[in-house]
Amino acid sequence: MQSQASSVEQYLAELPPERQSAVRALHRQLVERLPAGFEAQMSYGMIGYVVPHTLYPAGYHCDPKLPLPFMALASQKASINLYHMGLYADAELMAWFQAEHARASARKLDMGKSCVRYKKPEDIPLALLGELAARMTVRQWIRLYEERLRR
Repeated sequence: MQSQASSVEQYLAELPPERQSAVRALHRQLVERLPAGFEAQMSYGMIGYVVPHTLYPAGYHCDPKLPLPFMALASQKASINLYHMGLYADAELMAWFQAEHARASARKLDMGKSCVRYKKPEDIPLALLGELAARMTVRQWIRLYEERLRR
């Protein structure tokens, strides 16, 4: 279910108590590690980390009124999910992440094309996800997006 929160802080405050500290810690890690230029804001009912129109005026090809999405963080019914569009678009980054996750966590990686799911808050490898967030600059993401995803 999508949140109706109008701000990141409201989203975090409305989380169930058993998830709030883990999602706050992950959000803090992402904000601290994301390269300059990305902004955190509500996007599609979750916390989005986006390239704002000031840096990429064309916006998202699916809806140019929206900024270019890069990552998102959501507390869903059964899991805490991190969406990273760079993983979907960059096979080398995906291979790195899968290998590092195997080293950093005893839990098997539960992942879709760009979605990484954690059923238990204590299983979230904060340092690794922070490192993942830091691995791609705004400029690199825009180039990759334009080469492989934009229609």
